[in-house]
Amino acid sequence: MAPTCESRRSVFRRIAHQQHVEWPTYDSTPLYDRTSLAGVESDVRVVSSVWFTHPDHDSLEQFVCSIPLAYFRFEAHDCYGSSTHYEMDTLFRVFVLKELHGWKHETSLVEYLDSHPALCGRLELGTVPDQSTLWRSWNERFTRDLRETVQKAARTILIKAQNADVAVPREPERNLPHRGHDAAESNPDDQAILDKAGTITKHVSRVVFPAFSLNRGEGCEIPENAYWGLQTYLGLRENLAANEGARSFIHESTRERTPLGHGHRDQIRDLPIEQIREMYRQAIRQLINELAETEEFFRAGIVAIDITEDDPFTGDRTDHEDEIIGTKEKNDEYAYQWATVQLVGNAVPLVLDARPVRRGESRKEIVEDLLDSAEELVHVDNVLMDREFDSQHVLEMISQRGLSYVVPKRMQTSEKAQAKRLLKRGKDRYETDRKLHLGDNEWHSTTLIYRRKENSEHDDHRQYSVFMTNRGSGLLTEYGYRWEIESGYKSIKRFMAATTSKNFGLRFFYFAFACLLYSIWRAVDLLVQVELNGEYEHSPIVTADNTLTLVKKETGIG
Repeated sequence: MAPTCESRRSVFRRIAHQQHVEWPTYDSTPLYDRTSLAGVESDVRVVSSVWFTHPDHDSLEQFVCSIPLAYFRFEAHDCYGSSTHYEMDTLFRVFVLKELHGWKHETSLVEYLDSHPALCGRLELGTVPDQSTLWRSWNERFTRDLRETVQKAARTILIKAQNADVAVPREPERNLPHRGHDAAESNPDDQAILDKAGTITKHVSRVVFPAFSLNRGEGCEIPENAYWGLQTYLGLRENLAANEGARSFIHESTRERTPLGHGHRDQIRDLPIEQIREMYRQAIRQLINELAETEEFFRAGIVAIDITEDDPFTGDRTDHEDEIIGTKEKNDEYAYQWATVQLVGNAVPLVLDARPVRRGESRKEIVEDLLDSAEELVHVDNVLMDREFDSQHVLEMISQRGLSYVVPKRMQTSEKAQAKRLLKRGKDRYETDRKLHLGDNEWHSTTLIYRRKENSEHDDHRQYSVFMTNRGSGLLTEYGYRWEIESGYKSIKRFMAATTSKNFGLRFFYFAFACLLYSIWRAVDLLVQVELNGEYEHSPIVTADNTLTLVKKETGIG
């Protein structure tokens, strides 16, 4: 059925009400303007993801005719200086149609257009171009970047249509297309990996960084990308603070103007924490949308929730006692604490969300908040947590969401007694049901699993660990995946800029941006592996330093 004014309004009304989507992209961030091809690619992705879910929109050709291009300035990508018979936006749609069908030659496109006069009318062609005109337009008039955008747009349309059960003329490639003319080898060498990582990092950076925006007025001389470039630069070197880093950044950057250290900090301090979190979630959403176009990424999996500490704080924390709180160890140290939810298991280990931890916040509140974010981005099956989250109220909340959980339990008197009995009997494993009191005569039912550690250094009840789960012992093997979040924290803290500031927003931004750099690294690694090897192995082949260096170049450091 042909789209109507009402069906179109319905689509764009839904897009306007999506909390994490800004459309059109060129108007939502200063990193894109009306000549930005990345903005076109984003707009095609946003509109097509909603368009095909409408019951009246079951035709790819109708969407091609409806792609909103009126705002875009094609002249920046038109190699012809003089006026021509066919407008660039019309040719763009025609070549998207060609890519959708996978035709290798213009002859097939001409024959199709000749046999579909109504389509030609909707495309405002007037007359059908001949084969030679189309060939010259594609190979000589369109820039190479514009040709790549046509190919990306067609692939996105095929995938979004197929996901909505709309008939497509060919099976879409679920991995990013090869860019350049080099063929992938089964065992790529380091240079091949680096070359491919460079191309993909450039693409990912253009997709992700526009989600971040500073609260600045118009007419600022220093572009926003320079601030993200400096922040990335700070993450490249351990213990590098903004002032020192900004001085070095001036010499390494290819930009005419770069932020000074105090100016950089002032801009970041002005960002409210909720805005930082919202920008972070939007960036991760964009990253996931890119990964979702491969067969190797699935919007489902196991998540791990944990809290990590910043370096111990040794200064005066007067008036900051609710932010600089104690450590998880029983000592006299204080530190800022950050909570995250991260994909683990066989999935690429992205940090889906991060938040600060303040004094007085319950673990239930923290877990609920992070799960809200995670479930907006992916389908969550199982939740893994450390023993500090073994509260019966946390476990009940997870169960009420229909999720499974595995969490170790702190051993109280009854668990220690049971472990002693198991040790006396020589049993390595034991399961028992337990009801945990919620108050007001309400209970949470769980299963306690005692497991004896191999090669334990203890000779008493401490040989045993106790886990709680609401899905039986089969999930216990998955708890081993939780170590990945600790491994991730080590890399994340490696990417953090150094600071002695007590400004809570600045501290949290440094941590959140480090989480973003970590997630970009793991996403780039997945995409590189898929392109070069056709599959994803969990062990990275792209190093974190290589990815950061490539991100640094993409944000303007030469």
